[in-house]
Amino acid sequence: MSIPQILEVAIGLIVIYYLLGSVVSLITQWINEAFESRGKALQQYLIKIVGEKKVEDLIRLPQVQALRPIRYKNFLSVFGSITEPKKLEKIPVAILVDAFFDLSGLSRKKEMDLLQLAEIIDKLPDSEGKNAFISWINQGVTNIADLRMRTTAYFTGLMEQAADTFRARARSFVIMLSIGITILLGTDSIQLAETLWTNVELRAIAAAQADAVVAEGGANADLSDLLDDLDQFSIKIGWWQTQEFPKSPDVEAWALFIFWKALGLGITAVAVSQGASFWYDVLKKVSSPATSTSSSKSSGGGSSSTSSSSSG
Repeated sequence: MSIPQILEVAIGLIVIYYLLGSVVSLITQWINEAFESRGKALQQYLIKIVGEKKVEDLIRLPQVQALRPIRYKNFLSVFGSITEPKKLEKIPVAILVDAFFDLSGLSRKKEMDLLQLAEIIDKLPDSEGKNAFISWINQGVTNIADLRMRTTAYFTGLMEQAADTFRARARSFVIMLSIGITILLGTDSIQLAETLWTNVELRAIAAAQADAVVAEGGANADLSDLLDDLDQFSIKIGWWQTQEFPKSPDVEAWALFIFWKALGLGITAVAVSQGASFWYDVLKKVSSPATSTSSSKSSGGGSSSTSSSSSG
């Protein structure tokens, strides 16, 4: 086997994984923005802090309102540039602590005795935030500065949990979408590898596409561009271009065909779910050696022909 040829086939597969991963990433971004998934994950943790009855009061505070992202109202709003504030997606911990102290009334005085502090905390709605304050007060922490320090540490952990919750949900969606797109297109990695192995022209297209992706810094924001790039390959992406089904009704032949097809689709789904950024980083590492190998072959061939003509 030729090592450079294996590398060229690998680059071809990586380019396809990168392009499909970019499609998945773009669709995921659209859906997360449309359904405000990040904001919903954050609000879940804000409710833990102040309770469901007070969460809207917290969000309406000026320092929090200013953090709401501005986006198009809906898909059609792009034509009229109609925007509106969306759900909060991220709150710096320092601002969240200030907002909580403002909402609870703890920021009114620098010093409070135990009875005043207990009275203010008692007015808060039932929530994990209230329980945390009660626990600290029972431990003898009554100084406002100490309470603020403990609240900052507590909110830092909750905001990290909110981010982890969103990432976990987004990751699950990416995996499901990768499986769906793979099945929809019938993108079989084993079949693609076989086609690339036997087709020099397609390997050349893949190498050129790899160089273009690396040169552009991996930035692809337009879905139509990504689909055009995929269309360049025309290498059995889609069920309508699948290899011939077994002509024999033999059960063993069909079982073998289904096994290899399922394996090929499974490899693609797992690869695409790694994300476009992962495959872009891999592409940067493997495309340079392949390009230099091709260049050395070309220059080697050229010098050989030149020497032949000189000797002739």
